[in-house]
Amino acid sequence: MSERDIRMPLDIPDPLQRWRLLLGEPAEPACGALSAECRAADAALDWLYGRDGERAERGERSAGLGPSALSTPEWINAIHTLFPKEVIERLERDAVERYGIDEVVTNLEVLERIEPSESLLRAVLHTKHLMNPEVLAAARRLVAEVVRRIMEKMATEVRQAFSGTRDRRRRSRMKIARNFDFKRTLAANLHRYDPARRRLYLETPIFNSRTRRHVEPWDIILLIDQSGSMVDSVIHSAVMAACLWQLPGMRTRLVAFDTEVVDLTADVSDPVELLMKVQLGGGTDIARAVAYAQSLVANPGRSIVVLVSDFYEGGSAGELVRRVKALVESGAKVLGLAALDSQAAPAYDREMAARLVKEGAQVGAMTPGQLAGWLAEKVQG
Repeated sequence: MSERDIRMPLDIPDPLQRWRLLLGEPAEPACGALSAECRAADAALDWLYGRDGERAERGERSAGLGPSALSTPEWINAIHTLFPKEVIERLERDAVERYGIDEVVTNLEVLERIEPSESLLRAVLHTKHLMNPEVLAAARRLVAEVVRRIMEKMATEVRQAFSGTRDRRRRSRMKIARNFDFKRTLAANLHRYDPARRRLYLETPIFNSRTRRHVEPWDIILLIDQSGSMVDSVIHSAVMAACLWQLPGMRTRLVAFDTEVVDLTADVSDPVELLMKVQLGGGTDIARAVAYAQSLVANPGRSIVVLVSDFYEGGSAGELVRRVKALVESGAKVLGLAALDSQAAPAYDREMAARLVKEGAQVGAMTPGQLAGWLAEKVQG
């Protein structure tokens, strides 16, 4: 058993010391000075919650010692020494989800204990380059679990969007509720109506077939801006690509870009592997990515380019507009998404977006379910 397993967390029986920790330095005249151990706890709490500017202005929580000299690993060690398990878990969760301190997830014990969430997934993608092999393996397991949850929900939305429209001219052998034809069933079974019991007995339920209009395959090209601010969209784009990959009659490609362009299509069926290869950060050359998409378009009339970006062009803005215009004029459909995530709340260059719309692109923000519906409408329309 390790020292960590047998040590006791901080015990503060004195209520005045507790109030002093809660209220911060302004309460010291009334509550008295902190003990050495409580002072360490105060520094650890202030390292985290002292970042809350509004609370700091009200003086609710401050150690009063200026910026803490604690590093992230030192803070992790300190809270594991000072606090009980449930407090440690809350502190670690707040560090990642509330304050975005991604370095917390480079700690193996944190990764193995903390509940998987999209916040944790974002943090892993930001810091995976800092992880040693053992920590990286634990991070991969976390990524896999979060991706599984996202994909479970998204796959249902994609299947529903692409299930096809009902063809009322043909009957179906698939006797499922969504294909049930109420009017034709009623008409076909009216002779079985029992006036005495006022009941209609169904002998022959009728179901409609569903059309499939995929004569030639559609090419779906997802261009994903991997700048740090687009991390949520990167995650959902990777999972969306995996869902689209499974659909018949569609060829899906996924391309990530910053100032360089990386074709990740070989990993599109494995979103976990794909996400672990994404390199967040760096500049942005959107025109270069659109140029690469142009080189992939073989049949413009059956091609859709989905550009997921905040449209802040680090390269040539004129070149970007020119290439989008050329794609549209060739017959390809261009959709620009300033956000592709569960909230669809974008922050983007509206001036550039307006220029792309003027050249025939569609620009907006969508949830994955909305994107699936949009793609289904274009493909099946």
